[in-house]
Amino acid sequence: MILDAARAALSRLFSPEFRSVFLKTFALTLLALAALWFGIKSLFEWLAWPWIDAWLPALPSWVGWLGAVVAGIGLALGLALLIAPVTAIIAGLFLDDVAEVVERTDYPNDPPGRAVPALRSLVLAIRFFGVVILGNIVALLLLLVPGINIAAFFVVNGYLLGREFFEFAAMRFRPEAEAKALRRKHSITVFLAGLVVAAFLAVPLLNLLTPLFAAAMMVHLHKAISAREGS
Repeated sequence: MILDAARAALSRLFSPEFRSVFLKTFALTLLALAALWFGIKSLFEWLAWPWIDAWLPALPSWVGWLGAVVAGIGLALGLALLIAPVTAIIAGLFLDDVAEVVERTDYPNDPPGRAVPALRSLVLAIRFFGVVILGNIVALLLLLVPGINIAAFFVVNGYLLGREFFEFAAMRFRPEAEAKALRRKHSITVFLAGLVVAAFLAVPLLNLLTPLFAAAMMVHLHKAISAREGS
């Protein structure tokens, strides 16, 4: 069931039907990351310049060069950590578009889902952002703990992403309380599906498409679970 849902989501990810959502998400993500780059760079320069101005003249010239290299690497790492959260909040605004494409193309004979209201959609987008931030901070801290480091990344992100995206897919057809109850009933299946999403998230550049892949996959998974339960 999970692998079938993942394959179905991947088959649609680069299809013409998804192109519009992909281009909107990708363009807005690049703009947001560019703005963040300049913002972080400006903040760093504003905070660090008084110290640089006071100490640099008294230090060897190679120290200034080394400092510039370290600062550049730090900025690049900071931006890399922000890629997934930024993509999550932007793509969160278009999750209903993704779900509608999947439902229309793969389940044309089923009643269509209802779009999540605009305000609720914004709340979900912000929540997705928070979930990805929290998951990656926890995973980053756990990387320092011997024996569980990499596994922590997958477990934390698998649980959080699986929960959020499955509930989104279910809420297009059910009240929120019922969607949460269905997720809890099938918690192991949803968690395992979340691990697939976490694996997708771990691939550089491809992780920009994580919210689109996760939304499509969870639509298929919800459909499969609903068909099994006859609901």
